[in-house]
Amino acid sequence: MKSLILKDLYNIIHNSKSMLFILLFFAVVFLPSSGIQGYIYTCAILCSMMIVTTLSFDERSDWMSYALVMPVSRRDLAAGKYIVLFLFSSIGVLFGLIVGIIGSFIHKSVGLLPENLSEIPLPMAALTALAFSTVFGSISIPLTLKFGAEKGRILVFASFFIPVAICYIIYRLLAALGIAITGSSLAILLYCSPAAAIVWNYFMFQISCFILSKKEF
Repeated sequence: MKSLILKDLYNIIHNSKSMLFILLFFAVVFLPSSGIQGYIYTCAILCSMMIVTTLSFDERSDWMSYALVMPVSRRDLAAGKYIVLFLFSSIGVLFGLIVGIIGSFIHKSVGLLPENLSEIPLPMAALTALAFSTVFGSISIPLTLKFGAEKGRILVFASFFIPVAICYIIYRLLAALGIAITGSSLAILLYCSPAAAIVWNYFMFQISCFILSKKEF
C-alpha cells in the first residue's frame, strides 16, 4: 500500500509547480473577497482534483495491467487512490491555511481586506474544507475508473454538481417541512460534515472496488 501511495505522489510532482502558481494566483484574487476560509476551501478542492491526474497517468502507462501482476489486489488499488485523495486534500487545506493567514495580513496592511470578513472559525473551515474536498474527489474516482481519464475529466464536473444538488434537495425538503436553517443549525451541519464525508467516501470506495472487479485490463 505504501508503494502505491508513493507512486502517485512521485508522479504528481511534475504538476506541482503549475498547481502552486494557480493557488498563489487565487490567493491574490480571492482573498480580498472570500477571506481565509473561502481560500482554504478553494485550495482543498483544487488539490483534490489532482486525483484525476494520477488516474490519467495510470491509464496512459497501462499501470493497472502491470500492478495486477504483482501481489496487489484490485481493492488495494482502489484504497490507495482514496488515501492519496485524502493526502491531496490535506495538503490543500494546510497550504490554504498558511498562505491564507499570510496573505490576509498583507491585504489588511494595504487596506484591501475587511476585518471580520467571515465568522466561520478557522478550525471549522479547515475541517469542513477537508470533508467537502474529499467528497468531491471521491466521486471522480469511480467516474474515471468507469469511463476513462479523458471522459472522466469532463464528468468530473458531475462530482461537483451531485453533492450540491443533494444539499439543495435537503434544503428544499427542510423548507417544505417548515424547518428553518439558522446559523446554529448550519454550524451543527458543518461540524457533522466530517462524519458524513467518511460515510460518503466509504460508499464511493465500495463502488470503485465493484467497478475494478468487473473491469478487464
